[in-house]
Amino acid sequence: MARWFFYFLFYSFAGYCLEKLFARVTRAPKQVRKCFLFLPLCPVYGLAMVAVVAVVPPDTALPRLFLSCAVICTAVEYLVHLFYDRIFRVEFWDYAPLPGNIGGRICPQFSAAWGVLAGAAVRWVQPAAAAVQIPREAVYTVWLLLAADCVCTAFLLLGRHDTELLTLSAVLAQMRAESQSSTS
Repeated sequence: MARWFFYFLFYSFAGYCLEKLFARVTRAPKQVRKCFLFLPLCPVYGLAMVAVVAVVPPDTALPRLFLSCAVICTAVEYLVHLFYDRIFRVEFWDYAPLPGNIGGRICPQFSAAWGVLAGAAVRWVQPAAAAVQIPREAVYTVWLLLAADCVCTAFLLLGRHDTELLTLSAVLAQMRAESQSSTS
């Protein structure tokens, strides 16, 4: 179980780094590219890669590997978007402007990108990730940090429905503004 949790964390952090790079390169107006208040993680990447690693054999022929990864990652992306939409009433991404999108949740352009990225990760990154030895104490510590962050993030999103607040500075600024407006 610790191994799968490590994969989730590793690929969630890698996804966060990829999102930050994408935001900078495209000069996206939305620069907050994580899904937790404190930890720099994008869980959709971690969940998708855990699913891929669990289902797709690493020696799969490249075309089939990329296609399998695209289908699995797209399915996870759709379900995660649906979860965020239904439970927290927030959107972390919206593909509505792209042709072929389904409800703004998924689109063929990003499905192809996920297939290539996840396929490359399975072939060239996953062997190194599998070789990492994780001390049990580290797993428990990070698990507790993630659980605490999940609770804080869930309360914030349930109460505010605003992904832009997923930075400590934004939360503090919001609290100061509310405090000043209530004393005025």
